[in-house]
Amino acid sequence: MSDIEISKKMAAMAVDALNDKKAEDVKVIDISNISTLADYFIIAGGTNRNQVQALADNVQEKLGRSGHMTKNVEGYDSANWILLDFGDIIVHVFDNENRLFYDLERIWRDGKLIDAGELA
Repeated sequence: MSDIEISKKMAAMAVDALNDKKAEDVKVIDISNISTLADYFIIAGGTNRNQVQALADNVQEKLGRSGHMTKNVEGYDSANWILLDFGDIIVHVFDNENRLFYDLERIWRDGKLIDAGELA
């Protein structure tokens, strides 16, 4: 399996984990052609601190069970923007206010917005 196929599978698992906990407005952006940071950014929203943390926990658990451990986690305690860095994918879980404020979808608009169904 190639690196991009592994990244794609990881992204699909992350999206499933987010959907399991009722994440809002999940977006997947393919940034592989415009950045060396990662292949995919996954952006999702939660309605409150507890849900934002539950979303992040579920992503870590699901990917961890498949052998994909987080390299770095930022913002967990405040839970207004949790960043989960898995190397090939980076998952951003926001509360509603901070998602609007930081607007990563606009910042990374040069990336390709992917339908989550294309990851499977």
